[in-house]
Amino acid sequence: MKIALITDLHANREAVEAVLGHAASRGAIRHAFLGDFVGYGADPGWVVDRVREFVSQGAAAVLGNHDQAVVQGPLPSMIPEARQVVEWTRAQLSGSQLDFLASLPMTAGGGDRLYVHANAYAPGEWGYVTGRMEAVRSLQATNARFTFCGHMHEPRLYHLTGTGKSGDFVPMAGTPIPLSMQRRWLVIPGSAGQPRDGNPAACYALFETDSATLTFHRVPYDVAAASAKIRSAGLPPRLADRLHHGE
Repeated sequence: MKIALITDLHANREAVEAVLGHAASRGAIRHAFLGDFVGYGADPGWVVDRVREFVSQGAAAVLGNHDQAVVQGPLPSMIPEARQVVEWTRAQLSGSQLDFLASLPMTAGGGDRLYVHANAYAPGEWGYVTGRMEAVRSLQATNARFTFCGHMHEPRLYHLTGTGKSGDFVPMAGTPIPLSMQRRWLVIPGSAGQPRDGNPAACYALFETDSATLTFHRVPYDVAAASAKIRSAGLPPRLADRLHHGE
């Protein structure tokens, strides 16, 4: 079974449509959405409804910090641009859309898989996995063999051996990676809606459960259209500009 791992959609309809289409063409039959469906982009309602539709069909979805902020109010740690978008986004969503975001769990999954937005050791504190230290801490906080998380906006893969040795690397898009059952893994698919690794193409990953094979993907989308919508909505222009540069 192929599972599409999609995170940090950030209200970017054009990117999300491209990713979903690409995943379908590659045989994805299940989906896991790893949080931050809103924030930064101009189509929060459409993205929330699309995720909600997939959840109604059995997809997994977890809460992100921007989702929480839209429901509960901006977090003190948020930069002014993010706070502005949170307030704007809340005004765009219906009561049922806000209720859906409020209903999302911090973690999901079961058995050998864990889905979480930020990390497994303190999901609600929104700490970033910036390197091996945080990755190992996250892996040691769960019994799951595969942890899938977002929040970082850059694709990464970490592993931990049975003897405590850790490793990490930046994956190459389109190259299948066999995930050894002798190790435990932390997967960051990268952001679908706002990549920050210098490549504007949307990110996501496919996990083949039968063979424990992971493939990261980059999907070009209509960046100009998404950018223009941000400007038309009166949101901070820098949020439109950064999409063109993947930053």
